[in-house]
Amino acid sequence: MLDPSATDDRHDHDPLARPASPRRPVVVLLAVALILTVAVVAVVNAGFGRPATVSLGIAPGNAAPDVSGMTLDGAPFRLVDQLGHPVIVNFWGPSCIPCRSEFPLLRAKAEEHAADGLVIVGVLMDDPPEPARAFARDFGATWPTVADPDGRLKAAYRAVARPQSYFIDSKGILRAIQIGEVVATDFERQYATIEP
Repeated sequence: MLDPSATDDRHDHDPLARPASPRRPVVVLLAVALILTVAVVAVVNAGFGRPATVSLGIAPGNAAPDVSGMTLDGAPFRLVDQLGHPVIVNFWGPSCIPCRSEFPLLRAKAEEHAADGLVIVGVLMDDPPEPARAFARDFGATWPTVADPDGRLKAAYRAVARPQSYFIDSKGILRAIQIGEVVATDFERQYATIEP
């Protein structure tokens, strides 16, 4: 039986305190969601959510990054001097096995498209100059190769593998990117985007 002298704490409360509303957790969740949404929008607008290719400008339809430096032969080279010509920028290195297969094709295509004014320029990626000079000589490269000892060009072009080729039109606009070895069908498809 119940003791009538026992006090009931349930009735002993502050008369000014409001009972917990069942809507309170919903309002808190909505406030947190709003704050998170505002934070995400701010981060995206600051550029952190954009793909790197957009923020760095290395995408088909954008101006190609500059290629400038000394060639393996000790001559200065500037991509800007090639405006008016279709250009292929080819990242390669003598330790790259697919580069060995690609070089004869590039040599043949340079001859085939010479009347178009095609310019091929190599960029030495991740290898020292001496073996590259011997490789270019042995494989009959007729185009210059710019040394990239500090990786500046590799970073500007976001080159990820060797070989990697960039097809640039006569106005300096990047039209196509080929990651990996260029074979004859790839070459013709990509070259059609820059052919005068």
